[in-house]
Amino acid sequence: MHGKTLHLLILLSVSIFFLLTIVNVYGHGVGSEIFPPVDLYGKQVSLEVSSSPNNPDENDDQQISISLIDFNSKITLRDVTFLIKSSRGEQFLFEKEFQSHNGIMVFNFISENTDTIQVQEENKKDFFDSLLGLENRMINVKGPKLSEGGLYKFDIHILTADGYSKKLDVPLTFNAGISIAQTSKHKINHSVFGPQIINVVTYYDEIKNFHYDVESKEITFSMPFEWSVNNINQTSVVHEEIVIPKTFGDLLVSGFSMYVNGIKLSDDIVTIDDFFSDGRVVHFIISQKELWNIYKHNSNLNGMNFLIKPNSDDVQLSSVTENGQFRIITSWEPENLQSNSKTTIYFDVTDIFLKNRPIAVNYDFSITQNDKIIFKQSGVSSDSKEKHNTVEFTIPDDVTGIVHLNFLNLGDNDLAKTSIPIIINPISHENNGISIPKWIRTNASWWSDGQIDDSSFVKGIQYLIKEKIMNIPPTSQGTGTKTNEIPSWIKNNAKWWSNGQIDDETFVQGLQYLIQNKILRV
Repeated sequence: MHGKTLHLLILLSVSIFFLLTIVNVYGHGVGSEIFPPVDLYGKQVSLEVSSSPNNPDENDDQQISISLIDFNSKITLRDVTFLIKSSRGEQFLFEKEFQSHNGIMVFNFISENTDTIQVQEENKKDFFDSLLGLENRMINVKGPKLSEGGLYKFDIHILTADGYSKKLDVPLTFNAGISIAQTSKHKINHSVFGPQIINVVTYYDEIKNFHYDVESKEITFSMPFEWSVNNINQTSVVHEEIVIPKTFGDLLVSGFSMYVNGIKLSDDIVTIDDFFSDGRVVHFIISQKELWNIYKHNSNLNGMNFLIKPNSDDVQLSSVTENGQFRIITSWEPENLQSNSKTTIYFDVTDIFLKNRPIAVNYDFSITQNDKIIFKQSGVSSDSKEKHNTVEFTIPDDVTGIVHLNFLNLGDNDLAKTSIPIIINPISHENNGISIPKWIRTNASWWSDGQIDDSSFVKGIQYLIKEKIMNIPPTSQGTGTKTNEIPSWIKNNAKWWSNGQIDDETFVQGLQYLIQNKILRV
């Protein structure tokens, strides 16, 4: 495949111009990087750095090309000597001199478990290249995790051009960067919503130190970034996104705010994409203007420290029908849906081709769990911007967990359908002021078996009490124990309670002990 790719590059450069199509690749936030022209022997020349897209079916390596071109004719220069220093993120890769007859260098970044970075040059010549008098130059750079994406930096010095003997008195210097999307997965054992996975997709550099705080609902992580005038001038945007499961009730909100190094950014940088039924993608497009604002507040910075948190408690989800025509926007009251209670579902049907304008169209609606229909109705949606469509129904007492809001046959089109998952919180019985959701037994069982640690269990109980999902009798806060360790008998109680061997009241007595000894603060 690599030979075909490079052959295409050569043919385009010899004919009229050099162009490489880019998909999901950003050079400091853009698809490719083309530098402003500079003078060379009376002609205007420029450097172009681009990356070819991966082929998911062939598990390709990352391929980045560097070419020196005549800015006016768009034809690459001949007999160019490059001195290139390269790094990926904070990892130094190589510093080496290369010669290219056609002014193009192509680097393949290949993941291999090697102790050192290996740089291997390939010189290939086929029939067409022989006719054109050109050679395919391919540089393979091998090392751990090199093809996984991230920020690839190049310090490039042009030593000769239009002839190897024409050594420049002052080399042309370019500092380039191409960033390729990199995804990291982060597992959260949430006491309320169970195991969840948040994906972070970075289009700039590798992220580190990911953390989710259950109480504040804040996501934090860090990323390398050079806070210099030159780097900010070269950076059009920094693009980050988080992918949130639609089963994660904490983050099913209508808006988010982002802080970088303690500076709140404009809410305009945030876009929420709920097109996918299994997850929502939240985009953060940090413009150069925002970067300058951060820099002005504190120029002595080290990297980027991100904080992302909900800026609204309003729950709103949306999804697009399979035929791509309609967008469904939903919300509900009360926010905390519970078994054996009344609820109202609000929804709007908009037409994507009419700039998401509400539209009157017939529909079939149903609420299902495990393919069992809990509720259904049919009707015609409203085209009013002020009046929402509503569904009122009572949630059965035996329905808990994830249910799906299904919108079908919009406009009598079988493909105009979509499904949106929401969560029903179960409530058991109340006695002596005690109310405990049944699924807390699962968390108690995980804790007693060591699948979640003491801190996670305590934080989960704090969250449940704070959000009034679980009620226990009023308990006074004590002065605390010497160690603040959880006694083994409480963990035994949790195990017995999860197995139904002791009642709710006995289990709550253990929680009251934790509150009285300031192990669990409420």
